[in-house]
Amino acid sequence: MPENIGMRLPRWFAERSAPAAPEEELRVSTVELFLDLVFVFTVTQLTALLARDFSPADALRAVLAFVLIWWIYGGYCWVTNHVPPVRTTRRVLLFTGMGGFLVIALALPKAFGDGPDGVWFAVGYLVVVLVHTFLYLQASSRALRLLPGNLGATALVFAAAYVDEPWRTGLWVLAVAVLIVSPYFIKQEGFPLHPGHIVERHGLLVIIVLGESIVAIGIGAGDLPLTADLVAAAVLGLALAATFWWMYFSDEAERAEHALLRIADPVRRTRLVLAGYFYAHIPMLLGVVGVAAGLKKLVAHPFDPLYPGPAIALGAGVSLFLVGELLFGRALALGGSPLRSAAAVLALASAGLGLVSGMAQLAVLVLIAGGVAALQRSHAARL
Repeated sequence: MPENIGMRLPRWFAERSAPAAPEEELRVSTVELFLDLVFVFTVTQLTALLARDFSPADALRAVLAFVLIWWIYGGYCWVTNHVPPVRTTRRVLLFTGMGGFLVIALALPKAFGDGPDGVWFAVGYLVVVLVHTFLYLQASSRALRLLPGNLGATALVFAAAYVDEPWRTGLWVLAVAVLIVSPYFIKQEGFPLHPGHIVERHGLLVIIVLGESIVAIGIGAGDLPLTADLVAAAVLGLALAATFWWMYFSDEAERAEHALLRIADPVRRTRLVLAGYFYAHIPMLLGVVGVAAGLKKLVAHPFDPLYPGPAIALGAGVSLFLVGELLFGRALALGGSPLRSAAAVLALASAGLGLVSGMAQLAVLVLIAGGVAALQRSHAARL
């Protein structure tokens, strides 16, 4: 099969397709942002799944579902990096993929139950996998390397809908394992990436996902009367989200782009993107989900003791974000505060304080995350 091919589409749908040249500057398009907004609905649903009863089983399910969804979302980031959605064909395909993501999100809260939602989750996943492959094939046949792993994981999710626990969760674990290890069995030549687009696309997604923690505050407040306690909790929740923004965007995004641009070898650059923008972002985004779920429960009665689930979600959420930041900095050789690991441990330990007062735990977490952000900013200023 030739390396670059044009798909044989019906005449009414066919367009000449070509990948973006590696030296061409590529920025994020509005249709990609539209896709991101649909994708973030899955994050909202994950928060709802976790906040349902904060059980370890639901936490595991949220992680498994997120990794599956994050894998294919990352695939869409890469394909629009290689094949920009500047033509009608590509945009229609992206809208079709959005439909698949919407089905995934709608099915997610009950995807591990006994009803048909697990099947619908798999149907949505199959749609986004096929659209992703179809888009990539407009530029290169190398995309076929990805298809066996993607279809294999989809088949496992389909099968999981027809078995009982613990086999159901076991098949989901296997599906995630297939996707996580598949990059090590795929030759990574032929996937040139535009660093500016990758950095901008993920940065915009992080901004949107951080907004989920603010939405969670509003949902938690609901129709409650506006009191000084509620306002204080909401402002502290915003402050915590702001520390996440500060850690991620205070010079680090720009330095990450420069670090990728300095890599001349496209295969090595691809591996760094995979390490920094796929693997390292998993704990970061899961951390935001945990914080959002905890804030949702805290804001209504901020000075009351939290139940163990929300307290652990808050502490683990900040801890995971810090771990993700640490992994991201190491993957791209950006450096950072050596105290970040200790701060992650302290954040997790703050759950004990939450059992006494949710507001006290939230205040301590703001101080921990804010301290790391300040140290990181000071370190970046000396570079």
